[in-house]
Amino acid sequence: MGLWHVFYEDWQMECCGTPFRLGDEVSWPLLLSDADEVLGGGWHDQLTRIAGPVEDVPGTAGATRVVRGETGLTVALQEDPVDVVPAEDLGEVPPGDRIHAVGLLTAESHTGADLPAARGRVRAIQVVTQGFAEPVPGSGTWEPVVGERSLRSVRECPKWFAKADAGVLVTLEVPDTDSLLSYALRENRGIPHEGAAPGAETEGLPPETLAAVLEILSRAPAAGPERP
Repeated sequence: MGLWHVFYEDWQMECCGTPFRLGDEVSWPLLLSDADEVLGGGWHDQLTRIAGPVEDVPGTAGATRVVRGETGLTVALQEDPVDVVPAEDLGEVPPGDRIHAVGLLTAESHTGADLPAARGRVRAIQVVTQGFAEPVPGSGTWEPVVGERSLRSVRECPKWFAKADAGVLVTLEVPDTDSLLSYALRENRGIPHEGAAPGAETEGLPPETLAAVLEILSRAPAAGPERP
């Protein structure tokens, strides 16, 4: 089973999200977001690399453009239906062709399209604290400061966030998928990649121990199966 980092933004939770705890099973619509557009960028070890065919999937609001990852995860590439997205924003890879994409997985409940949902179990939760500053002193406009970001481990996602907290970084274990993070955890535990049973990398680890290991791995680069 693949382990994936997902950013759940504070306003999404405060608006109409349901708080969750370590070990809970959840189902979230996932978007592969442009990491540079989320809190000013600066994401590195939390990024997802995914490769696979592009497809336009029909939905009640119109077709949603997705990538069907070759390691099992399907995620949206656009938050709006294809027919309302400007052609220049749809990207250079048309449906039917294969794409190599890198971005930040985000949980999205307020989009115009029917995003594919991923169901999985919460294995780690880290509150994201983000620094902000006024580019022009006295302007009243505050922007994220790259490099002023930290992660704090918690057992439960809050419903309401402190002013400095921008959301949570969640590690989600999704059945029938594989990922860089799962690859790194197998390496960490000395589990052979070939022939390993699904979920072998997390089997037998107490929830607190698993969460602690995943928090370390969320801040360290890895190499593995979904790298383009």
